Amino acid sequence: QLQAFGGGVVQPGGSLRLACAASGRISSINVMRWYKQAPGKQREYVASITSGGTTGYADSAKGRFTISRDNAKNTVFLQMDSLKSEDTAVYYCNGASWSGRYDYWGQGTLVTVSS
Repeated sequence: QLQAFGGGVVQPGGSLRLACAASGRISSINVMRWYKQAPGKQREYVASITSGGTTGYADSAKGRFTISRDNAKNTVFLQMDSLKSEDTAVYYCNGASWSGRYDYWGQGTLVTVSS
């Protein structure tokens, strides 16, 4: 089970930190990802981190967002800086195995960037 936290309203240029807490079959998860879905748009990839710590980012997130993990707390974070209006979306965390057998989604947390 995944639970996402940390969304809210922030002005352009501001920062937010999202968190995704995992429980249950944690050992089956090889990679954690963040996705976002803006109104009227498809869900899109934002960032990822593997169990080994390798990170990846969408072009829109590079240089502004940082994904990290706290293994002791089974939590993954997404630090979002220099936020823009186009970052407004519901952000979802996902945990999956490389085989595709396990694929878990959190409930989503709303990020609104507005002046």
